[in-house]
Amino acid sequence: MCTFERKMCSFCAFFFVNREKNRNFAGDLNQTKERNFLYIIIILNMALKIVVLAKQVPDTRNVGKDAMTAEGTVNRAALPAIFNPEDLNALEQALRLKEQNPGSTVGILTMGPPRAGEIIRQGLYRGADTGWLLTDRLFAGADTLATSYALATAIKKIGDVDIVIGGRQAIDGDTAQVGPQVAQKLGLNQVTYAEEIMKVEDGKATIRRVIDGGVETVEAPLPVVITVNGSAAPCRPQNAKLVMKYKRATCPMERTTDDDYSEYNHLYEERPYLTLNQWSVADVDGDVNQCGLAGSPTKVKAVKNIVFQAKESKTLTASDADVENMIKELLEEKIIG
Repeated sequence: MCTFERKMCSFCAFFFVNREKNRNFAGDLNQTKERNFLYIIIILNMALKIVVLAKQVPDTRNVGKDAMTAEGTVNRAALPAIFNPEDLNALEQALRLKEQNPGSTVGILTMGPPRAGEIIRQGLYRGADTGWLLTDRLFAGADTLATSYALATAIKKIGDVDIVIGGRQAIDGDTAQVGPQVAQKLGLNQVTYAEEIMKVEDGKATIRRVIDGGVETVEAPLPVVITVNGSAAPCRPQNAKLVMKYKRATCPMERTTDDDYSEYNHLYEERPYLTLNQWSVADVDGDVNQCGLAGSPTKVKAVKNIVFQAKESKTLTASDADVENMIKELLEEKIIG
């Protein structure tokens, strides 16, 4: 037993399992097997199934005139794509939980075109175990309502998830709605604005979160949906060994006939882990009327690229006349009013 708690920690559990295995050569074999079985149960009960919600987003530092389509959706093909920054913070929290709880698994769930498989690979390079790509033309053009519906149906298909964790918001929308909407659709507890998942034990997650005016520590029973701030710990760098292991990992739709994937067909047959999970609307038993544009009541009317330019400056005094003239000018330019 651990010194400060009247229960067995993960280190002690592994220690006792290994010690009892060594005793198999002496003593009562049946009794040893029974003890091993009990200790293995303890270890398995500590394991967590974690799903990280991640998004491939356009790099908003390079938004040009072709950023939007005529339908008012983001023209992702015309913009450089990156891993949503706050989702990386969420991935780091998931990987820390995996390290703290032996036997835990971390999976990356993302939705997008086939090239969004790169997000799963970047997760695998950092220590994730698997991933799922939701890719289907019927998913295209989704607002937060349709996105959360698609993610929720996928999580149901994955099944038995203990923790769903994602970034607070994506930089291409800044709505912070998807995480809470997923929680609502799944009927799960939720904790937002998380800074750190401190521990998970006894079926509860202890989380430190930032609120207006301070910081608070809360407990939430599992299963739970958690959204993480960008001020949380940054994600660890990619591991060179994992990059070498998973660099050829792709979803089937990424393997087009005009690329170099054909020469690696033998690898996909020999190493099944190099084939990423790829799901369509039908695969997750989704309702097409709740996916993509069809399920999105929010429509973007127009997007303008505003460039601020320096103009000549004016110096105003505190006189009533100067203040009155400034207000008139602001009203005429429709800056106020």
